[in-house]
Amino acid sequence: MNQISSPYQRAASHGALLMVCASLAFAAGNTLQSVLPWRYGMSSTGMAFWQYLIASVLMAPIVMRIGLNKFRTRRPLIHEIRALASALGVHVFVYGFATGVPIWQMVTLLATGPLFIIIGSTLFLGERVSGARLGAALAGFVGAVVVSGVGTEHLDWRALTPIAAAALWAATDVLTKYLAREETPETLTVSLLVLIAPNHLAILLLVNALAFMMPPGVANGFPFALPHGEGLLLLLALGGATAAAQYLLASAYKTADAVYLQPFADLKVPLAGLIGWITLGQAPSVWFWPGAALIVGASVFIFWGENRSAQARIAAARPCP
Repeated sequence: MNQISSPYQRAASHGALLMVCASLAFAAGNTLQSVLPWRYGMSSTGMAFWQYLIASVLMAPIVMRIGLNKFRTRRPLIHEIRALASALGVHVFVYGFATGVPIWQMVTLLATGPLFIIIGSTLFLGERVSGARLGAALAGFVGAVVVSGVGTEHLDWRALTPIAAAALWAATDVLTKYLAREETPETLTVSLLVLIAPNHLAILLLVNALAFMMPPGVANGFPFALPHGEGLLLLLALGGATAAAQYLLASAYKTADAVYLQPFADLKVPLAGLIGWITLGQAPSVWFWPGAALIVGASVFIFWGENRSAQARIAAARPCP
């Protein structure tokens, strides 16, 4: 039998690869988000603002090469809501790093996001949730819970920060998939990066105006202060990783269903744990390994199952000899 992949199979494989690359970029960014507050004294709000401003500047050559006319949209309000939700998610998430929560635990608890995305994709996008897809998403979530060591280690109120960020980013992802039905990855990426910087600025100014009400680590010192030397280079790297991750994420959602892609997004949990361990010496708990194996297994299972289903459809559609 001819093993040439169908367009559906190629799209699924391409979308999975894009999501894995996006997860790697996000994991690298998470490491930098953890380093900059405690090693270089950046406030969480100031870091988030500069992170996305740098990402927007780095995307400028792509904007000019493709042409500004390609970024027109009929849904500016949805783009703004998407950017605001994303910006709020960033500020909530990086605050968790500023309080000293280790990378592997922060990113693990963020893996509650797929359940929010499944709900949003089903209710608002009309995507079909097969048993295999739902099972893989739940397996990834269980793996995340195992990694976190819930029930065996002390988890305080700070554990709520990545869960809140997960809900906000789930809304961003569902809106991204909705917009991707009629807009290009370039439009989705650059519109987010262009709109998110003003949203980060508004949040930064508001938080600093209300600094007397904010917990420690949110509004430290001059809000626009930049680190020097190595810290500035790391901040530039964070902006670059952010731009790359957002572009890859938008491209993945343009290629395949949001629900199908979520187990691959869970790969950022073991990736972030490993990067944090290697670069920062934040050794995960013993529960990291079985949980990470469960997450990777869920990704492999859904990828294998989707390809088998596609092959079965092709075989059924072939005319009888």
